[in-house]
Amino acid sequence: MVTHYHDDHVGGVPQLLEKLPVRNFIDHGPSVETTGSTAEVFAAYQDILKKGGIHRVVKPGDTIPVKGLTVKIVSANGEMLATPLPGAGQPMTADCGKFQGRRDDPGENARCVGMIIEFGNFRMLDLGDVTWNKEFDLVCPANKLGKFDVFLASHHGVNQSNTPVLWKAVAPRVAVMENGARKGGSPDTWQIIRDTPGLEDIWQLHFSVEGGKEKNTADPFIANVDDPCEGKWLRMTVKSDGSYTLFNSRNNTRRLTRKSSCYFLPGAAGAWVSFVFSSESGSGVSASNLISDSAEYLR
Repeated sequence: MVTHYHDDHVGGVPQLLEKLPVRNFIDHGPSVETTGSTAEVFAAYQDILKKGGIHRVVKPGDTIPVKGLTVKIVSANGEMLATPLPGAGQPMTADCGKFQGRRDDPGENARCVGMIIEFGNFRMLDLGDVTWNKEFDLVCPANKLGKFDVFLASHHGVNQSNTPVLWKAVAPRVAVMENGARKGGSPDTWQIIRDTPGLEDIWQLHFSVEGGKEKNTADPFIANVDDPCEGKWLRMTVKSDGSYTLFNSRNNTRRLTRKSSCYFLPGAAGAWVSFVFSSESGSGVSASNLISDSAEYLR
């Protein structure tokens, strides 16, 4: 899944293919940025597509077939989900009325592929680098997405994204921020996330230099505290009853979050998946990967 054609989201695809066989390639269609590094990495990606595999361009409302998961596309190529998902649709009138729009983003970020990933009773939201005004369209005048267990903070936690109304609408219990030491993790964004009603934890890939001591989460929940970093990672292991455990490879911090009320799906109570949030050592470039098993199962 290529969310959009910026270096930190598609630039590593050739190296990935040297290590893993990939058959399916999913994206939002052609790049709207035709100069500079974006044009270069898009051309390299096009060369890969020409070598074979299955290429699919997605749009909001599509689903991606992944065994055991439900993956729903909610944004792509600048278009947002038009109608509320089942169980969503809650009015956000008061909060939407406080929204202050910004200049429209004509570039690739606003065209990101955004998705909801569901596994049994668990829901996670990942909007890639979708920007401020586009986020508004997903939750105003009514919340089209519903509420979530985990929200992968948009755009590395920069303040070009992460509107307060979005965070209030989706109301995650846990936020994961794939920031770098000097990329993302904006202090005002961190505060918006921290002020989200019902939020229990923030996990960060790096200590944000800009945020300082006051605008970073507690040390046990930060994978990399030095700059340059050691390339430490976070892993989230999810069970189909909706419980999930986040693990910090730097200090072995592990926290289990359970549903306040949950049920086991028939025949699937023992099923699980892992998400790994990792950083290329020293670069501050982050990526997330979905894997079907893990060397360390929740005990």
